[in-house]
Amino acid sequence: MHRISVPTRAAMARAREQSGATMRQWRDGAEYRAATDAFDGCGACPERAAACAEGLLRDDSWAGALVAPLIRTLEADPLFDPSLKFHRDSRRVGAVLFDCPTASIAARVNSAAAMATLPPLQTIVFTGRIAVTRVVKAGGAQLRRWHATFASPEPGAACVARFAGTRPLDDGEVYRTDGRDQAQLICGAASDVVTLVATIRAGAAPLIREHDLASGALVRVSDADDRPSRTAMLLRFLRVAGRADAAECFEEATHAPEFHLRWAAMREWLALDAARAAPRLAEMAATDANHDVRAAASLMVPRVEARLAGRCRG
Repeated sequence: MHRISVPTRAAMARAREQSGATMRQWRDGAEYRAATDAFDGCGACPERAAACAEGLLRDDSWAGALVAPLIRTLEADPLFDPSLKFHRDSRRVGAVLFDCPTASIAARVNSAAAMATLPPLQTIVFTGRIAVTRVVKAGGAQLRRWHATFASPEPGAACVARFAGTRPLDDGEVYRTDGRDQAQLICGAASDVVTLVATIRAGAAPLIREHDLASGALVRVSDADDRPSRTAMLLRFLRVAGRADAAECFEEATHAPEFHLRWAAMREWLALDAARAAPRLAEMAATDANHDVRAAASLMVPRVEARLAGRCRG
């Protein structure tokens, strides 16, 4: 087994301490503060936030100056460990350079070798969020795009993905993708593709949708925000534990902004204490903002009433 020498361990400890100081200084720098100040004025408006991101990413001096201190430090000290969020999969690697409640900005490298050797993707993902991309190095790549057609404007409405064409990427270009009804795929690169991507949190759709490339049909959905999933999981734990005394938790969740969480909470509540959940179920059948929730609740009301009546007769 390879052992790390005592001097190397000491150097790593010093680098870790110095890395923390470097990152604090970097986040206090003019470029990071400029992004923070710009997004602070956007409020909850996704269009304003996207316009702000476009302005930042089009500014060559800002983007270069933001990462320059980190590059210089890494060149001087190979043990430098920047406290950034990294993400990696088989096709790309990225690091979050900036993060605030309104938006995040990440640097990404899409591997040309992976595009050439890995099996073609069979699905395309609609992220549910607006993204603004600056192409640092296009690598001769093509951008394929899809557009989602919805049956109705309601959240969670049935939809199908339609191919919207292919175009070449260009060095230095900045473009916007509305992940609520647009999806994209970078392909056919001769060399690695380097991008800066600003992801806007405001106005995000509640669900991420994955569609089949060949047919455009919806394959699966997942929460765009992990908080509803955590809430649903905790409600299930309460139901499995038989915690009928937690009715207020179920009641509160049936008023959540996310339509799918409202119905998930009602399902768990009905399984735990149908008698206590029944009045709220009837209310959801009549007044819930989402058509699918109203329809599901309307179907459940007579079944729950029949089950409760059977208990009384028994």
